[in-house]
Amino acid sequence: MGKKNKHKHEQVEHEQVELEAPAEEGPALKLKRKEYEAALEPLQVELVRLQEWVKYTGAKIMVVFEGRDAAGKGGVIKAMTERVSPRVFRVVALPSPTEREKTQMYIQRYMAHFPAAGEIVLFDRSWYNRAGVERVMGFTPEELVHRFLHYVPPVERTIIESGILLVKYWLEVSQENQTIRFEERINDYRKIWKLSPMDLEAHRRWYDYSRARDEMFAATDTPESPWYVVDSNDQKRGRLNCISHFLSLIPYEDVPHEKVKLPKRQQPNGYKEPDYPFKYVPAQY
Repeated sequence: MGKKNKHKHEQVEHEQVELEAPAEEGPALKLKRKEYEAALEPLQVELVRLQEWVKYTGAKIMVVFEGRDAAGKGGVIKAMTERVSPRVFRVVALPSPTEREKTQMYIQRYMAHFPAAGEIVLFDRSWYNRAGVERVMGFTPEELVHRFLHYVPPVERTIIESGILLVKYWLEVSQENQTIRFEERINDYRKIWKLSPMDLEAHRRWYDYSRARDEMFAATDTPESPWYVVDSNDQKRGRLNCISHFLSLIPYEDVPHEKVKLPKRQQPNGYKEPDYPFKYVPAQY
């Protein structure tokens, strides 16, 4: 990491550390929105720097977000992508497989979305569905689950050796906070679309998911492709910690930019605004 950029990132990490309460003082108080936004802004600046470095160098980065239902995967991804280009930061959230996709090699439909040079792909759930929801809900025979857990490490090793920087995050939330968030989805119509029958089953089958998570970690938390666990009980802190950690993993540097100068507008050369009945949107606010 270049000296200038390293210094800036150290500042970001320092700001993050200040948000953490010392262990002996117990849990940190929840961040107020203004505090959160003030801490998020410098991280988003760094994400733009990372974006420019990825475009300049042709780097390929892939980030997998997994975790319990209502753990906040979507919130982290939104915070990461709201100030960057969707052409560089691509979010992939695949629906249920089609009948044709069901006959393919399991990971095949995900590979179609892997990054090319100059791209960062964020998977909002991934091939690890097989070790999680498909297993817990009985959609996949145990034999296929064990086969999946066996072949995933060498497949991920191949992905990394191909030049893709692979990062895996697991977002963890307590039973109490998961219940609160599900109740919010039930009672807040703005969030009702987030609630599915699978969510209700996930709430009921907490320990089935715990066992599936534990076995998945045991099989796929490897030295070359580790799982990083994000404490998402405080969603704002979880987002900040996750983004800060992600930035710390990438050896990005500031890239050269030509100084931008805004050009003068052309002369109207006789152009006049037309007397046209434009249909303006009503000003209700």
